[in-house]
Amino acid sequence: MNKVHSLITVSVAVVTYNHEKYIAPALDSILKQQTNFKFEIIIRDNCSKDKTTEICQKYAKKNPDKIRHILQPTNVGLRKNNIITWKACRGKYVAMCEGDDYWTDENKLQKQVDLLESNPEYGICFHQTVVEYVDQDGSIKKYLFAPDKKMNYRIT
Repeated sequence: MNKVHSLITVSVAVVTYNHEKYIAPALDSILKQQTNFKFEIIIRDNCSKDKTTEICQKYAKKNPDKIRHILQPTNVGLRKNNIITWKACRGKYVAMCEGDDYWTDENKLQKQVDLLESNPEYGICFHQTVVEYVDQDGSIKKYLFAPDKKMNYRIT
């Protein structure tokens, strides 16, 4: 383990493509995290054609100790972009926040790290999510996606 890696507890992987309207709130929600550990943000821009790249570059320039912005020169698709992003992560743990998502709890990372550190037999944790979208009639719809607490999830 190299020295930089050992200092970073969480790498936040942000994959983005044409998220001009959403990337700033996503990054702001990550930067607002209250933690007692160091975390990094890895932004992998999958060759966006809008102003996503410019916005990410501004954030990286303003937060060079926290953000690494990696521009993909050609679009490689979501799956490959995710894999490349995860490989760039240096933290003990990896959290995901896609470029069109944002976090509402400023203690999200701290809570998850505390849970994982207190339970070394756990390999992953996740939380409920509020999904918001505009339907075909233009109405804003929301629904709660929550894991079933009674289920055991097996990841292989």
